[in-house]
Amino acid sequence: MSSSGRRIAFVGVGKMGANMARCLKDAGHTITAIYDVNESLTTPLADELNCQAASNLVDCIAQAEVVITVVSDDDAMREIFLTAENHLLSSAGGKIFINCATVSPVVHVEIESAAEAAGAHTLEACMASSISQAREGSLYLMIGGKEEVFDSCKDVLEHLSTRLRFIGKAGEAAKVKALVNMVMNINTAALAEGLGLGDALGIDLNMLCEIFSQTGANSRVLETDAEDMIGRDHECWFSIDHAEKDSGIANTLAKDAGLNLSLSLTTQDLYQRMQDLGLGGLDKSGISELTFKGRTIS
Repeated sequence: MSSSGRRIAFVGVGKMGANMARCLKDAGHTITAIYDVNESLTTPLADELNCQAASNLVDCIAQAEVVITVVSDDDAMREIFLTAENHLLSSAGGKIFINCATVSPVVHVEIESAAEAAGAHTLEACMASSISQAREGSLYLMIGGKEEVFDSCKDVLEHLSTRLRFIGKAGEAAKVKALVNMVMNINTAALAEGLGLGDALGIDLNMLCEIFSQTGANSRVLETDAEDMIGRDHECWFSIDHAEKDSGIANTLAKDAGLNLSLSLTTQDLYQRMQDLGLGGLDKSGISELTFKGRTIS
């Protein structure tokens, strides 16, 4: 371990969390332990990282200075910090929790307050990147919380990212992340409709994508999802379940602000339809299954 290495534990080692842990180990940090509700994920990864596969949350964080959490939703965050037996704050004095899940802003505020009462500190580190970038340490991270806590663990965050953006107090980065994913999800649905219509009109879709890329129809989603939509390859990088959840966070924020965002509401409804069909585990590109003529679920 390098002289600047930290002792880091991970709670949540799905595709993103596992690759972040690998990245930080390669950067010279010590991964002390990992925990996941899906125990089948932990033993092989713990062997790879030469760390403990913890059976509970308290044991997971016992030897760590920094704890990185990557869980699924609001309920999972409240469970690990507030309601689980022997939850993360049961013995957390002096630790820093970096919470990377896309959850509602109010949850980050709740967790920060509870952590401070337990003598610990938290940051939200909202990720706008993919699995490969987690492994490479090239995430784009939006940070919320107290700036002095951010400054104290920049060494860890910089090894995970190529760009750090401090947004403001707890909950503020989560608001920005909700907007990022709201627009991304709308763009995904729009691209699926454009390609679906192009296909129905007999237009060469590779040519259409090239023209989209040079015009106002261009988007980041065109680069990441078009080929998968055309080829019906929906191996999961960012799931429909997560897309629906994240659009829901944005739509709740909009409702609270007195706005009716019809495009975002419609996009969430489309992802909900995919879930109702039992397809929530597909990549978000799978929304194209609703828009291409003749596909089995359209």
